[in-house]
Amino acid sequence: MPDNTRVRLRDIGFAPGVYETGPLNAITDVEGVRVGHATIVEGATVRTGATAIFPHGGNLFQDKVPAALAIYNGFGKFVGATQIEELGEIETPIVLTNTLATGRAVEAIIRYTLHYPGNERVVSLNAVVGETNDSRLNDIRAGRPTVDEIVQALDVAGTGAVEEGGVGAGTGTVAFGLKGGIGTSSRIVPVAGQRYRLGVLVQSNYGGRLLVCGKPYSAPPVPDVDGSIVIVVATDAPLSSRNLKRLAARAFGGLSRTGAALSNGSGDYALAFSTAESVRRTPARRKVLHAYPQLSNDIVSPLFEAAIEATEEAILNSLCMASSAQGFNATKGKPSSISAISIEALKALLSQD
Repeated sequence: MPDNTRVRLRDIGFAPGVYETGPLNAITDVEGVRVGHATIVEGATVRTGATAIFPHGGNLFQDKVPAALAIYNGFGKFVGATQIEELGEIETPIVLTNTLATGRAVEAIIRYTLHYPGNERVVSLNAVVGETNDSRLNDIRAGRPTVDEIVQALDVAGTGAVEEGGVGAGTGTVAFGLKGGIGTSSRIVPVAGQRYRLGVLVQSNYGGRLLVCGKPYSAPPVPDVDGSIVIVVATDAPLSSRNLKRLAARAFGGLSRTGAALSNGSGDYALAFSTAESVRRTPARRKVLHAYPQLSNDIVSPLFEAAIEATEEAILNSLCMASSAQGFNATKGKPSSISAISIEALKALLSQD
């Protein structure tokens, strides 16, 4: 059941950045984007799950979207990276899960995509899966989530408010020695007379010395340094895959603002895509010489700033919305407990000069 004592960052009074948020302050403020979770909590040892992100509500394999991946530190397993780099597009939903479930997530995406109406003759596809290691709270060797459980995340994906904290792929994650999880945020960005939307969703599971809007938070006495994060950036601005790569890279500015250690053992990945219909790679467009409209280099900087702001806030929302958790430390082979960030301490931090 949801923990009603948890609140989002803005509910406390913190408001990172200068840009206006979307109505939901979530990645789903970008029209068409859908998110689904499968949260697996079983017995005293299983604390894991999967989160699915869809760039639009149609057939993604047929109507591909431009995309790009930025890697700050590559200590991780980002499935589908080479084809994203080569072709600058994605053709399946994105699934986030735990490290040892990446293969099962690929199988779930294959099953989902091959059975989608219109894909009866598909014989190859590029599944996109990001992961972080949740073994501090989860028996990661137990084979969960299963393929069927990951398919559930794909099946339930929808628009509207996004559940945050210890849900989906964030069920067993830890950030800064505190309970991490799924977080999201969005911005409305004026560019060239238009108002574009940009949204971010994160799976936080990394270390460092936590900063909340520039203010040091008193975290556990021995700070975490290793761990990983996956950042997904969506926008309805018409961007080429080249400028989407630049946009994805700016998300690491928001990561840095939270005090991330960016250590040798950290996997730091940011995936960005555009939902604009005008830049989709439809079957008809892929067969002819086609000119795709796109924002020029000279006017994309506001989107870069918005990506920094939304990433910072999404990470902090993941912490604020997560509850303390008990689970199983698979490395040590014994029960474990991770505390949530203190809402009262955050309120006190806000009042400091």
